[in-house]
Amino acid sequence: MKRFLTLLAGILALVHGIAAHADALADIKQRGTLVCGTLGTAPPFSFQDPKTREIVGYDVDFCRGIADALKVKLQIKLIAVDARIPELLQGRVDVVAANLGYTAQRAQQIDFSDAYFEGPAKLLVRKDANLTSLGQMETKRIAVVKGSTSEAAVRKLLPQASVISYPDPTSGFLAILQHKADALCASELALVKMQRQADAAAPLSIIEQPVYSEQWGIGIRKNEPALHEAVDHALEAMERSGQTAAIFDRWLGAGSEYKIRRDFKIAAIKG
Repeated sequence: MKRFLTLLAGILALVHGIAAHADALADIKQRGTLVCGTLGTAPPFSFQDPKTREIVGYDVDFCRGIADALKVKLQIKLIAVDARIPELLQGRVDVVAANLGYTAQRAQQIDFSDAYFEGPAKLLVRKDANLTSLGQMETKRIAVVKGSTSEAAVRKLLPQASVISYPDPTSGFLAILQHKADALCASELALVKMQRQADAAAPLSIIEQPVYSEQWGIGIRKNEPALHEAVDHALEAMERSGQTAAIFDRWLGAGSEYKIRRDFKIAAIKG
């Protein structure tokens, strides 16, 4: 009988533990902190401010907006590109805001919030290579960030190309400058900045035709309907108040170095 009661107590403890972790939103509110995973190496979305040494950027501002809506503090946790989904699935972060483009394959593993960013990905090349179209890239060496949407898109669109994976966009950028790669596939915004950073001795250009266009969502573990709904509500409220437009203008708009126009609004991902 004693053994049975011990076994029963163990089962009840297990059930209680599962139930305790079945509602991430309740856990976040009880803890008083939202742990948001982001890259920290992808300006203007998440990067270290050289003056304050804090991680700032477009993604970080959205993490903060969601934390404010939940009335909890924000904790930023830096994660690698290829660790974005594993960190989320293993519960090391509550949500992920890390240049996470929607794909059907990713949607089988995690849920996505409404899209909070949309943009094309293109190819950055050296001007002296005279590469101006995707058709010319079929047998070239193309740098991508390992585990990124760009990697999958390039492999699908240009199956004969030699795809070279790097841990971050900066490494791919250097590969072009050092003639170790013919092109880098990344978001147009990242490429614009790299193009400007290149000195006159190594002028770069961006192939106009996009490799693909993607929507980014906040990554959320599956079977967390309360948290998913809260995140979507927070994003929609930020859109209505004008906060999302202000975040975009700060990091990407006319007053930024990118000077691009926002032509999307917070909306469900077209999956």
